[in-house]
Amino acid sequence: MIVAVVGPTATGKSDLALDLAEALSHAGPGVATVPAEIVNADAFQLYRGMDVGTAKVPPSQRRGVVHHQLDVLDPDQDASVARYQAEARADLDAIAGRGARAVVVGGSGLYVRALLDHLDFPGTDAAVRARLEERAETEGRHALHAELAHVDPAAAESIGPTNTRRIVRALEVVEITGQPYTANLPRQEYVRPAVQIGLDCDRETLDARVAGRVDRMWDAGLVDEVRRLASPAQGGTGPGLGATAARAVGYAEVLRWFAGERTEGEARADVVANTRRLARKQMGWFGRDPRVRWLDAGSPSLLDEALAVVRAADDGELPAPGDGPVRRSLGS
Repeated sequence: MIVAVVGPTATGKSDLALDLAEALSHAGPGVATVPAEIVNADAFQLYRGMDVGTAKVPPSQRRGVVHHQLDVLDPDQDASVARYQAEARADLDAIAGRGARAVVVGGSGLYVRALLDHLDFPGTDAAVRARLEERAETEGRHALHAELAHVDPAAAESIGPTNTRRIVRALEVVEITGQPYTANLPRQEYVRPAVQIGLDCDRETLDARVAGRVDRMWDAGLVDEVRRLASPAQGGTGPGLGATAARAVGYAEVLRWFAGERTEGEARADVVANTRRLARKQMGWFGRDPRVRWLDAGSPSLLDEALAVVRAADDGELPAPGDGPVRRSLGS
């Protein structure tokens, strides 16, 4: 049974994952202890050097627990959910092969779903896409949307007639796979047994946690970290941040300050505001998944409560999705 710790940023997911990994590594009397291992599911913690701004747990604080999918990309590379899925699932296979427990932790919803759920990533065909994009220019996006409505009405209704990029992608997938685009969308169905523990807290508490985290990041050298990673053209002295890494909250705002678009004070305030906005988006994503078992991030007995969820899942005694406690304060 894979254990996943999910939820919005600044709720303490990394700390709980470490606590669970330690607790789940202890076997009973006379039985050899098999360590639990952690698999990261935070898109920006994949990047080397992006440590302070992503709240990555330093190696010295990982308590000897093996971590996977940290520091596997250079900051100028673009992250790929499909590549992450293949590599992180290989990690899960290896962990299972060692008889160990996998603890997944992260707030990147699509990455969690790609790792745990049935989710296929159809390939691309440059020629097909170019032809569809040319048709969008000459015939108009509404013509392509009408074609999509004919071959995949559900996709057409979901995408709408104004999103040319997604219309083109949907038609590309239909042509490549011979299946409706919607057939490739994620299903809430685990590829292997798993339980998701969500950390939640009220909005006022989370806002305070976010502000405190940004203060700590600034004091820990976030600005210097961005400067070391950013290229001279981006206002730094390093090799440069690629398109994906440069969008990360904390990095994007500092880069705007370097570019002269914001003052330092404005950039810092933007990091706080955008982190709060990210937390609400994450809560909306995970809050729509009825399989998540929500716990109060501030509970003094959080670890015991999480272990009780894991034991119930191991024993097949969890209530059906939707029957457990629902705490979606941030998504309301």
